[in-house]
Order: sequence, then C-alpha cells, then structure tokens
Amino acid sequence: MTSALRLAVLAAVVATSFSRPAVAADANADTGIDTAEPDVTVIALPTTLSLPPGGFMFRVTHRFTRPLGDGSFGDLAQDFFGFDSSASVGMELRFGVMRGLQAGFYRTSDRTIDLFAQQTLMRQGTRPFGAAVQASVEGLDNFQESHSPRVVLILSRKLGERGALYVEPAWVGNVNLSPPQSGSEDSSFVLGVGGRLNFGENYSLLAEFQPVIAGYRGIATSGGESDPHMAFAFERHVGGHVFQINFSNHTGTTPANVARAQDNRVAGWYIGFNLSRKFF
Repeated sequence: MTSALRLAVLAAVVATSFSRPAVAADANADTGIDTAEPDVTVIALPTTLSLPPGGFMFRVTHRFTRPLGDGSFGDLAQDFFGFDSSASVGMELRFGVMRGLQAGFYRTSDRTIDLFAQQTLMRQGTRPFGAAVQASVEGLDNFQESHSPRVVLILSRKLGERGALYVEPAWVGNVNLSPPQSGSEDSSFVLGVGGRLNFGENYSLLAEFQPVIAGYRGIATSGGESDPHMAFAFERHVGGHVFQINFSNHTGTTPANVARAQDNRVAGWYIGFNLSRKFF
C-alpha cells in the first residue's frame, strides 16, 4: 500500500470516528461503553474489558518501521515523519464466547499468528479491582515454527470515568530464537504496567512499560540486552470506535516480540496507530 493511500484510509477513519455521537457509559454491562476502559488493550498490554456473549470486535495495529531519530530533521521530513516507510501491520478478530470468556486470533504481516483466550476472574464494584487471566500461544511462519506460550494475570483499577491503571505479571516461553546453548534462558518473566487517563469528553492519554524482570531479555543490535518495551499514545474513543496514535521504542506487538524486543534493531522511537471497532 502506498503512503498516499495509507494516509487517505487513515484520514477517512478519523473523520468517521469524529462524526459519531458519544454513547453513554455503562460500566456494569458488557454491551455498554465503559469510558474508563474502552478497548481490549492499552497499547500492547491487554485490559480486563469483557465482550458480551456473541459479540465480536475487529482490531488493527500498524507500526511504521522508520526510526524517528534516524538522520536529521530534514531527512525525517522528507520521509513525511515516518509515514513513507514500510510498516508492520496486525489484524485481530475477537469473539465473546460466553459471559466473561473471550477468544480470538491475531496475525501480523511478518506471518506471526497469536491465538488467545481470556477469562474474567472478578469485576471491580464490590471488589476493589478487576482481574482476568489470558493464555495465548503464538507461532512464526503462519504458526508452523517457534511456538511461544504466554500466561498473564491482568489486574485493573478503574478511576471512576477518569481512566484505569493496570499491573500485569506474565510468563512468556520460547522467546530465545538463537541456537540453544548450555545454561541459556528460554523464557521471560515480564511485569507490565500501564494506564489510561481521560481528558475532555472522549480523549485519553496512555502509557505502558513492560520490563523483563527475569529470564531471557533479548539481544540488541549492539550485542547487549534489548531495551524494555515502552510506549505512550493519544486516543480518541467514540461509541464502538477507538482510534489511537502511539509511539513505541520498537515495533513488536505480540507477547513474545515484546518480551524479546527483537524488532529493536535500531535504537529509537517508532510511530504507529491502533484501530478497533466493536460489533455488539
């Protein structure tokens, strides 16, 4: 897809989102729009948002592969601030299986497929926080190679309608793609933290941080350990639409790619966007 066509699609999506009226928040029903938690992810971190039985949603992730700090400002402007570069694109389809249970699949343009299921454990209300557990397995080359399982506990604390905070300990297996060596680590323990802060009627600022606290930490181009995943974003959510512009320090969006930070080949930050649409 050419950069001009890509930007035209992006502009059309934004215009559609801004033209729709807001829907009243209903944090107690899966079919309502919860302004504190309008999407199933922060940026790459999952949230405790639950889909109603029979409902489904479609999500697109898009990360431009040009580092924003590569070259001079003039070089960046000539590349239209990264929008002329190639991109890592992902598409996800997610279903509400039954009350509190959802499942889906996510595929990226490098032919990585991630299959997942998420179960709600408790909801905030009479409890001080919400909790869910998500289990997934991803595989390279259309799920034919290097399968990486992941289990994550998602803990959320909503701040009324002002947003939400998340703490998410996770184990990710088979993240070391190098030839096995004696004593080498093959799995990672990741502690994800993130949050969404609402301002205005339908706008949010978001940030997340996912350091590897034990196990395999990835290998950077320089030969040292990869930097932990960091990202921040600006978001617009109206009704069933959520549109987000984000900045992250590497282009990985699947659990194993985030844990190994294998896409951090050139130090710097990358621009991208997430787009999701609910159908219920």
